[in-house]
Amino acid sequence: MSRPTVAQASGSSDPQTYYQYGEHPGLIMAHILLMTIAWVFILPIGVLLSISRSRYKLPVQLTFLAINGIGVFLATIYNTSTPDLYPNNAHHKLGWVLTWTVCAQAIMGIISAYGNRRGGKSEERKAFIPISAEVMAEHQRLHGHSPSDIYRFSNDSGQGTEPNTESLRSQSISSASSDQQPLPELRHDEEDEQFEKVEFANGSRLDRYLSKKIPGLLSSRALQSLHFFHNAIDRIILIFGFVALTTGIITYGGFFMGAGVFSGLAHFIKGGVFFWYGILTLGRWAGCFQEIGWAWNINPSKIGKRSFTAEFVESFLIFFYGSTNIFLEHLARWGKEWSAQDLEHISITVMFIGGGLCGMFIESKGIRDLLSVTQESAQIHSRKHSDEELQEPKSYRFSMNPLPALVVLLLGLMMSSHHQSSMISAMIHKQWGTLLVGAAFARAATYVIFYLSPPTSILPGRPPTEIITAFCLMAGGTVFMSSARDTVSAMESNNLDAMFVFTVTMGLITFLMAWIILVIAIKGWAVRKENKPNNFAYRSVAVV
Repeated sequence: MSRPTVAQASGSSDPQTYYQYGEHPGLIMAHILLMTIAWVFILPIGVLLSISRSRYKLPVQLTFLAINGIGVFLATIYNTSTPDLYPNNAHHKLGWVLTWTVCAQAIMGIISAYGNRRGGKSEERKAFIPISAEVMAEHQRLHGHSPSDIYRFSNDSGQGTEPNTESLRSQSISSASSDQQPLPELRHDEEDEQFEKVEFANGSRLDRYLSKKIPGLLSSRALQSLHFFHNAIDRIILIFGFVALTTGIITYGGFFMGAGVFSGLAHFIKGGVFFWYGILTLGRWAGCFQEIGWAWNINPSKIGKRSFTAEFVESFLIFFYGSTNIFLEHLARWGKEWSAQDLEHISITVMFIGGGLCGMFIESKGIRDLLSVTQESAQIHSRKHSDEELQEPKSYRFSMNPLPALVVLLLGLMMSSHHQSSMISAMIHKQWGTLLVGAAFARAATYVIFYLSPPTSILPGRPPTEIITAFCLMAGGTVFMSSARDTVSAMESNNLDAMFVFTVTMGLITFLMAWIILVIAIKGWAVRKENKPNNFAYRSVAVV
């Protein structure tokens, strides 16, 4: 049985939203609260604990699944009790897909935790329990066995076992040494025991059951594939969670129905890109990706010369963004004549293509080497110069590419003076345009600092200007998303001005930045705890 639409429920053709719908407010508010707790606060901790191979990852992930399941249950009750006010919305479909995805990831995490255990070997070792020499002597006295009976190997015929023979003396020495040093099998058992303790449900009946059933269930190749998909979900699940939360806001507010979907897609996708660009920048400041030299440090990796720099990745994303959006700028007016505003948007995408290409060329070591070749270069190297004079400048050790910041700066200047149909819309565009300009200037200040004093350590550099860059990018992206036509119309109909969006965004972003820094610190705590010397099962922590 299909849900009734709003026209069928109210008998009116006037549009109505879930926000305006007055029935069952407790269910939808509880759903919003639980999903915010699950996806914003619990899931990020679970993801970073999973990346750091922490023993606490499964309990946190199961806690997330429990809260998410309650939220889904409440949403299901709410949907059956209300008319369908947003037919064919993306939030409902995406919510179910993500729910099943995180459930599958939790199952993969449990299988991965127990799949590598050597269950067959452990069972085999249980038949050979080490026994002390005192117990063996007491056993001989009670049963009348001779030492030769006790210490005879299966391939020993018994010849030469007289008390003074060399064969017996060597065997006795071997038996005595085994009392002093633990057997290899015992050490392996201790390692397996420690490995069990650091995983899940330590010592419980469930732990023993999983330890018995899961090892040997999958082949090594299947386990490798499972690990790959589990790690891939860790890297992308937070982004899809962000999409689910934003589509939930859109569905609850009734935004972007019909032809308005193109304006919503443009603003929310582009604003979301800048928001996550800011999170990446904040993560780099906090020390993420220091293993590949992205944390404003010297690359400690032996393959550092072959790895991509962070500026190359930024330039590539700018190029990719421009090359894909150049075909979408006229989509809202498809079949109609081109307007001056359409041509302005096309010009911006061309700027993204050119700026991204230029940035990638600057980051190419081969192109930089070719730029250093001149007709006089051979003569210069043939002359007598000191080793210090022939060394590369210190600034060459670190990438300082201003093109990504320049593209962000120009976009901010363009959008600050972009013509809009209402004053509130123009003010909101000016707000996020100014924030992007601030991000570009803060990144330029970072390059000035490192040009004067290039990094010399493999530890994170943490320039203070990058905190400002991250804040401006995250805040600018959030205000960007709220500058779509439907959201501005909703603000005007509810007597809200442009400063409402600005002030709410500033408070939200500063709180969110504090939470992100705390979550990354929790990951560092987990890595330190798992790498203690008393842990037998050492883990290689993946790059965030």
